[in-house]
Amino acid sequence: MHSDKASMGLKLAAWGGLLFLHFPILIIFIYAFNTESAGFSFPPQGFTLKWFSLTFARPDVLEAITLSLQVAAIATLVALLLGTLAAAALWRRDFFGKESVSLLLVLPIALPGIVTGLALLSAFKSLGIEPSILTIVIGHATFCVVIVYNNVIARLRRTSWNLIEASMDLGADGWQTFRYIVLPNLGSALLAGGMLAFALSFDEIIVTTFTAGHERTLPLWLLNQLSRPRDVPITNVVAMLVMVATMLPILAAYYLTRGGEGVAGSGK
Repeated sequence: MHSDKASMGLKLAAWGGLLFLHFPILIIFIYAFNTESAGFSFPPQGFTLKWFSLTFARPDVLEAITLSLQVAAIATLVALLLGTLAAAALWRRDFFGKESVSLLLVLPIALPGIVTGLALLSAFKSLGIEPSILTIVIGHATFCVVIVYNNVIARLRRTSWNLIEASMDLGADGWQTFRYIVLPNLGSALLAGGMLAFALSFDEIIVTTFTAGHERTLPLWLLNQLSRPRDVPITNVVAMLVMVATMLPILAAYYLTRGGEGVAGSGK
């Protein structure tokens, strides 16, 4: 009986914690459909979709969305390439300083964004590189690489080396082994890593603040909207779209990787 009460108490505490964390997001979702132009008038006056049409009719919003999508896509591609190569190199070979290299690879995700942003800004200034889309992509790639690397190295560690040796014994060269043995094992890990990297890049604001010039990504646009109370309904709609755009890839990545140990060729 005591155990049932404790279990019920833990469930209530867990649900209470989730409600506390997600209540602000729920408020944004509700007021994105509010008919009242005041934005946060309580209670909501009704349901409407007019703010969505007004949002997508604004050129500044469309430009910010396009820029964020471009930056996130390019940063994700760079991260997939560099993160996969780094993971493969560290998985295949043992060498002096391997742990230090691994630490350096994951360090950008552990550092505060403001430290990374300041470091990148100083590096760009010393090299004479003007802030542009390129500098934003480089800034985002620094932490996106970590996401891909962690996913790929975890999957490679669950891949039996006997599969690689068997492929070589059967006459396959390095490319054929990679294409038919290694890559199928990495498929879901790469997809999940790419989705997570895209989501993180799409809503990144701290590093972007230091690496952007006149460019304005969607998070920077939202930050600028804080000083424009008349645009609160439009801001609510854009904030909701950003949350959905980042939440869906993260959920998809979770479902893709939670059963990763059971993929074909993982050593089972």
